[in-house]
Amino acid sequence: MSNIKKYKFAIAGAGFSGAVLARELVTSLPCEVIIFEERDHTGGNCHTSRDIDTGVMVYRYGPHIFNTNININEVWDYVHEFCNMGTYIYQVKANTSKDIFSLPINLNTTNEIYNKRFTPREAMEFISNEIDSTIIEPKNFEEVAIASVGRPIYEILIRDYSTKQLGCHPKEIPTEVVKRLPIRYNYNNNYHKSKYVRMPENGYSGLIDNILNHPNISIKLNSIATRSLIEEYDHLYYCGPIDKFYNYKFGELGYRTVFWKNFVVDGDFQGISQMNYTESNPEFTRIIEHKHFNPWENHKKSYCSTEYSKETTKLDIPYFPKKLEEDLIKFNSYMKYAIENESEISFLGRLATYRYLDMDKTIFEEIQFAKDYLVSISSCQPPVFPKQDL
Repeated sequence: MSNIKKYKFAIAGAGFSGAVLARELVTSLPCEVIIFEERDHTGGNCHTSRDIDTGVMVYRYGPHIFNTNININEVWDYVHEFCNMGTYIYQVKANTSKDIFSLPINLNTTNEIYNKRFTPREAMEFISNEIDSTIIEPKNFEEVAIASVGRPIYEILIRDYSTKQLGCHPKEIPTEVVKRLPIRYNYNNNYHKSKYVRMPENGYSGLIDNILNHPNISIKLNSIATRSLIEEYDHLYYCGPIDKFYNYKFGELGYRTVFWKNFVVDGDFQGISQMNYTESNPEFTRIIEHKHFNPWENHKKSYCSTEYSKETTKLDIPYFPKKLEEDLIKFNSYMKYAIENESEISFLGRLATYRYLDMDKTIFEEIQFAKDYLVSISSCQPPVFPKQDL
């Protein structure tokens, strides 16, 4: 008769964080993992499904582009184990009253905005004269932008778009959000510079469902995970909003949420997957044309989504942490309280740790967290948060 303990774990959230952690736990330990998911589907905000009318793979909560340079063996190989990843070049355009410009900001953008034919060296010299060299230590996002790309580019491409996205003027946005805006001095319009830029051939939900496909993992949809689960399970891993978990004990954290107005057209609508609208009018931030995310497919019709940003209420899905000064103070209170009071609960993922997290970093972090948890079992001191700068 075996004396090996079989663990029973609960995870709140069936997105990337919950799925990767669950798979790592059942692979490394004799355990059963039950995932509690509030929505009626897996995948979290990466959820994808095909539109019945057009056959297009739709990114239901906005586009997510898998790209990575970090720890290739543990991230790229991990993802590739569970699905085929199609090669993809992510290009974005900015629609303004002046013209349509290239993003990210590159030599093409600079020549378009200033109506020049700069060489890389000429553009570098020109921009160095445009930026405000008196800003040594930027105090807010506006100063970061002006010190990086100059006022004209900031006003055309960044100021109003950021205001629409985050609901406040860039002067109110702390440098915590972005330390510096990149500018390229070549004609590379590929948004990401990572070694691997790919899209899952069968969507992110197909990828995540394959990660979750294990006999020791079960999923309860339309189910809310609460603190009471620690009475039944050995440990609870919480991947939802930390302020909600604590019933807003230290106040609500600031988030922006997004919503969409969808439409279908014959043929092609805008010729690119993403068109940003960078001025205050129109009110929406961008239009997504989903079929361009899967360039290996052919569709006669096109499914498009006009995206709007607004303040998050308790009834909305939180998307982007605003991370204003008062938000960071509140989050530090939640984090301190959790570290001092929790021994059977861990907080993971972007909502529980109030951070921007790309998919590759999420995957890498959960793999590492599972390893740290395994080490901690003997000491009965499981980590409350991942080993990252929060």
